[in-house]
Amino acid sequence: MFNKKILFIISFIPASLILLQCSHDSPMTSAAADWPEYHGGPDRNHYSLLREIDATNVGRLKKAWEYSSGGADTISNQTQIQCNPIIVNGILYGVSAGSQAFAVQGDSGKEIWRTNLQDETFRITSRGVTYWSDANDKRIFFAFGNWLYALNATTGEPAKSFGVNGKINLHDGLSRPGADEYVSSNTPGVVFENLIIMGTRVSEGPTALPGDIRAYDTRTGELIWTFHTIPKPDEYGYDSWPKDAYQNVGGANAWAGMAIDREAGIVYIPTGSAAFDFYGGNRHGANLFANTLLALDARTGTRIWHYQLVHHDIWDRDPPTTPNLFSIQKDGRTIHAVAQVTKTGFVFVFNRETGEPLFPIEERPVPASDVPGELAYPTQPFPTKPLPFTRQRFTEADLNEHVADREHILAELRNSKTGEPYIPIGTQRTILYPGTSGGAQWGGAAVDEDAIMYVPAVEIPVYMSLLETPPSGKFTSGEKIYRTLCASCHGSDRKGDRGGNYPALIDVGDRLTFDKIEQITKTGVGRMPAFTQLSAPERKLIIDFLTNKGADAAIENSSPPLTTAPYVNSGYNRWYDSKGYPVSAPPWGTLTAINLQTGDHLWQVPHGEYEELTRLGIPKTGTDNYGGPLVTSSGLLFIAGTPDKKFKAIDKRTGKILWETFLPAAGFATPSTYTVNGKQYVVIACGGGKLQSKSGDRYVAFALD
Repeated sequence: MFNKKILFIISFIPASLILLQCSHDSPMTSAAADWPEYHGGPDRNHYSLLREIDATNVGRLKKAWEYSSGGADTISNQTQIQCNPIIVNGILYGVSAGSQAFAVQGDSGKEIWRTNLQDETFRITSRGVTYWSDANDKRIFFAFGNWLYALNATTGEPAKSFGVNGKINLHDGLSRPGADEYVSSNTPGVVFENLIIMGTRVSEGPTALPGDIRAYDTRTGELIWTFHTIPKPDEYGYDSWPKDAYQNVGGANAWAGMAIDREAGIVYIPTGSAAFDFYGGNRHGANLFANTLLALDARTGTRIWHYQLVHHDIWDRDPPTTPNLFSIQKDGRTIHAVAQVTKTGFVFVFNRETGEPLFPIEERPVPASDVPGELAYPTQPFPTKPLPFTRQRFTEADLNEHVADREHILAELRNSKTGEPYIPIGTQRTILYPGTSGGAQWGGAAVDEDAIMYVPAVEIPVYMSLLETPPSGKFTSGEKIYRTLCASCHGSDRKGDRGGNYPALIDVGDRLTFDKIEQITKTGVGRMPAFTQLSAPERKLIIDFLTNKGADAAIENSSPPLTTAPYVNSGYNRWYDSKGYPVSAPPWGTLTAINLQTGDHLWQVPHGEYEELTRLGIPKTGTDNYGGPLVTSSGLLFIAGTPDKKFKAIDKRTGKILWETFLPAAGFATPSTYTVNGKQYVVIACGGGKLQSKSGDRYVAFALD
């Protein structure tokens, strides 16, 4: 597998370290000093063999360089950077706060190139780019709105041989009656030989496009294969849906990213929920391949095996991040494994060649739905090991002892459905715990050479209910458009969510001009999709409604009919008290180490801090968080992801903090590490813009002084 030069380079590294990153999991390349792929490598383990920075010297880390990527919204703080940058041959490639791809020198942060794409299309917060090369043809694949670009890695110019003038439209080939036009890709695709395998993001409402997984030729952009995640007649899984579901239902899309075993030629893909996320009366059945870990032949897209993690999802419980590929020893033999963390706080572990669970998984009965037309699935899978890394139920006994407005919150809790997993959401308030963002979230988990997993998580309750969809008819109004398209995120009262992920819109007219709001509805921003289905008069109605321009003047709806559902949800409402703290007992954010060989937890520590509470003598509570960890063979874990703007180095054996510093803005992203000329750097994007934090545009790299 290795040539002599590479064997010489790594000969000083213990064999146990080589197993994880260089065996069946991910062939070693000359880029051992690089971070050549999203989450570090094809195994998505956030893992590096680099050892210059270790527990004995990490306290000497200093800022080495800082790069201003541009595009930050410092007025309304709605931009973010979620990018995990890649480093190839000492060049760092990333995405700016303004959704532009760039390349900088890895040892200085000096800009080499940056795109200036001006497509009249929607945009989205990107999590990174993909590198591919063949001799002197070196390309960066970068998704911008509904376009997938192939860029010359040296110059940043579009590779003219790819698609039309260097780009292909990800919307091409995706359609169904009654669907909207929204499609994009915010997580990097994966390369296999001369293919770039792509998932997409589509809307989460009833008008969503289908979530087909597709592979394109890296040179020409030609579509090579397609996997239908909502099966068509005569395809496996078709009988797990109503007869015409492939024409009436969208979603089940691969938005969270993929891992690949290039030696075996298998790509591992978690899929999203079927849309609409919270009502499935039009899609009775288990709904394969929504909420599924898929193992596909990377050359052909043929299904090898699958495991559905949630049946008939009506809770938005889709897997939020890439799987992890690793190896363990069992009964004297090596087993190549895949693990998937979930929003529910579970870890599912499988033999990645056969799909056989490595720990027992039980199908347990769960509650039925009381919503007319809904048929909740009678059972759901629960792994017996590893044990969940978050708590699973929220009751009166789980209230924060310091919670403000205690009696009011108790009254609301007693009037809610709560107390066990998988309670179907209905017209009565329902508590989801962990919340809709996790548990685990898109930052994902790290896995080291000993098959120890390190997973950050959130433990904050979310409440919601279903509201009847406003009656359809020949005419529409701004309020109806808002309730149908906007209320599920920004709330029926336009107050947003207390976590700051969905901003309040009550005063949007004071903050943004008509033209700016119109642009956002056309192009999208952050996690908000573009509402391309709205006509110009409808767009004016919704903006007038948001900016309180007087009573609606109803108009005749000239738009084509779109798929509808009888309900919308009341919003993703993180439950905070009047002082701004979660109503649940701490910890509110955690970092957990799990031995994937045995399924046992090794340690769990709070992740994040409210310093004003710590000063009062309250033990560290942890906080809401986004972004993943980086783990090194030298025994360190690097992580940011919290609104306090801290970036930390942690002893991976104990969870003890060894070093920390403040970033210019919160680092809601996964760090990367690499070497240039023998010097090791650790870099992280500092984009803020979530959890009521300020937006920023910086990438900051650290090295030993």
